[in-house]
Amino acid sequence: MEDEIVIRRATLEDVFAIHRLIQSYPHELILRPVNNIVENIDRFTVAVRGRELAACAAWQILPEIGCPEGATVELQSVAVSQAYRGQGIGTRLVRFVLQRIDGFKPAQALVLTFEPGFFGKLGFKEVPKTAIIHKIYRGCVYCTKHTNPFTCPEIAMALQLR
Repeated sequence: MEDEIVIRRATLEDVFAIHRLIQSYPHELILRPVNNIVENIDRFTVAVRGRELAACAAWQILPEIGCPEGATVELQSVAVSQAYRGQGIGTRLVRFVLQRIDGFKPAQALVLTFEPGFFGKLGFKEVPKTAIIHKIYRGCVYCTKHTNPFTCPEIAMALQLR
């Protein structure tokens, strides 16, 4: 049905719409260049109505040195278009991503967010940033928005998966 929201893995045809959606949240999300979206398209999930992008989310595995089974999966670029907010699409999208990554058997899912209430409803719990040093060294140190990852206003949240 054309009016129904469908959640699916992203394709290369979605790249520019994903880019526009992420760009529409410059203060809330780390902006991604088009080439980064293309390189990581296999890790993006989208919610669409017909040909219109309603939401997107991506994920990345953060390895735990010396303990592959202790790896964390970070949810990234979780965004719902303003026109589709409040309709449960974000919840469906995150649940789809969590189900998709479940096959890898990661220890936990992690998110850095300005929307702790949303992720809290999905079972995520706030964690101190000192508990996610692997994330800090893999990504936060390159952030151009804040000079110190520990004073960044984003809230770190984790969901134990096993």
